[in-house]
Amino acid sequence: MKIPINLKSGNLDPEIPKEIIVGIDLGTTNSLVAYIENNQPVTVKSSQGINSLTPSVLHFAEDGSIIVGDTAKKFLTTQPENTIFSVKRLMGKSYNDVQELKTSIGYEIIDEDTEALVKIRVKDTFYTPIELSAEILKSLKKDAENHLKQSISKAVITVPAYFNDAQRQATRDAGKLAGLDVLRIVNEPTAASLAYGIGLERDSQKNIAVYDFGEGLLTYLYCIWKTVF
Repeated sequence: MKIPINLKSGNLDPEIPKEIIVGIDLGTTNSLVAYIENNQPVTVKSSQGINSLTPSVLHFAEDGSIIVGDTAKKFLTTQPENTIFSVKRLMGKSYNDVQELKTSIGYEIIDEDTEALVKIRVKDTFYTPIELSAEILKSLKKDAENHLKQSISKAVITVPAYFNDAQRQATRDAGKLAGLDVLRIVNEPTAASLAYGIGLERDSQKNIAVYDFGEGLLTYLYCIWKTVF
């Protein structure tokens, strides 16, 4: 860990780079990663796409590799049994909670125990929603690292306000599997309110109403640029 303090003078040393903490919207349809630079939010462009949005879709290729994003999305119609989407809806839930989804997805949800946390079967392997979400987070982490030319190990992740404790913990666990220390889980509407307040005068007081359209249409990222002491 690099500490940006000149031990001789006791002052902050600008020559030592600050640690970047990214903000991640782990969405049902699309996901996004961003950071703060010069007090402004910067979204990271997906390595597979032309914009900053990464489709929250995974495809299990014939060679055993896992493809995430725009390339994976192309297999939704041709290989639906090997292509996972909307995994966020399964986070922290049992089969009993999500069994009605079986008619609207092409991949297999295991129903061996209606009370246990749900699992997804792809070919001969069983995956949890946490493991699948971790693959999306790994892709976002890699995109951020390629963009910033440095390793990323810490993040803040937004979740729907209705997420219960099990779903929030599942999101944290997915971040850990992806190699991220999840510093905070922030409700999406709360993140929108915080984003609106960036740059306002410190003494300014306003009432702000946030309407969350859902599906990632109105989820502002809460990002932190933090000096580690």
